[in-house]
Amino acid sequence: MYNLSCYNPSSFIFVGIPGLEKFHIWIGIPFCVIYAVAVVGNCILLYLIAVEHSLHEPMFFFLSMLATTDLILSTATVPKLLSNFWIGSQEITFSGCLTQMFFLHFSFVVDSAILLAMAFDRYVAICFPLRYTTILTPQVIIKLMVSIVVRSFSIILPDVFLLKRLPFCRTHIIPHTYCEHIGVAQLSSADISINIWYGFAVPLMTVISDVIFIAVSYAFILCAVFQLSSQGARQKALSTCGSHVCVILMFYTPAFFSILAHRFGHSVPQNVLILFANLYVAIPPALNPIVYGVKTKQTQDKFILLFSLKKSQ
Repeated sequence: MYNLSCYNPSSFIFVGIPGLEKFHIWIGIPFCVIYAVAVVGNCILLYLIAVEHSLHEPMFFFLSMLATTDLILSTATVPKLLSNFWIGSQEITFSGCLTQMFFLHFSFVVDSAILLAMAFDRYVAICFPLRYTTILTPQVIIKLMVSIVVRSFSIILPDVFLLKRLPFCRTHIIPHTYCEHIGVAQLSSADISINIWYGFAVPLMTVISDVIFIAVSYAFILCAVFQLSSQGARQKALSTCGSHVCVILMFYTPAFFSILAHRFGHSVPQNVLILFANLYVAIPPALNPIVYGVKTKQTQDKFILLFSLKKSQ
């Protein structure tokens, strides 16, 4: 019975942010505001893309997928964080932990792949404008979306089984606010070298390959832009990429900073790393719809029209 309970623990306990327990109730307030902004902003964006036929373009289909994934990412983590900070609900079942871990890593890999698809969309739009509609047909868009989901699912699903095989006899206390693969695996007394190699290296290599292809796409885009004779045409071409570049920087910069801090920043306090990790899963989903609403004229116009109609009613 003892061995069975080790391999099938009933639950884990979240500590929250170690050392900042007495400030949990106050820390929860900005996270609640950020989560509300993320939900409202992404839902409005999805609604505009769904009802406005002028937004039924490849870029906005990818944007709707990004908004959906952002909702999954923030909803997988922030509500549990708030219940922990505000009502002391620190416990999570083993199956709930595995589910949260899966959707956290799955949405991260999906986000990375969507940003690559959006870079490809900008590459085709700027380098082959006359062939844009023939290259990115609805059938191609659907195939790209399905391949993104299948690839991400195939990469992250083994993490679940790698955790289920481990015994957790030593402790069930997680010094964090959510379940992530390596953090949970480190609670086990067994050898976790496979978890470390697969759970860290494979998703990281996948994301790095996405970054490389994004960089190559933008290299071709810049070459095409600087070959344009008109200054106005150059500015117009670059402006269409502005919001995408902002989202790329918001997504990858803190991600790689967090990875490097965990790997090399041994002098960085644990509560700082955990607080930063929570900000990373909360802030980008809230900022992405704002960036696209401000930087993309089509969504900006539709957003203003939507609220002007509601006020007139």
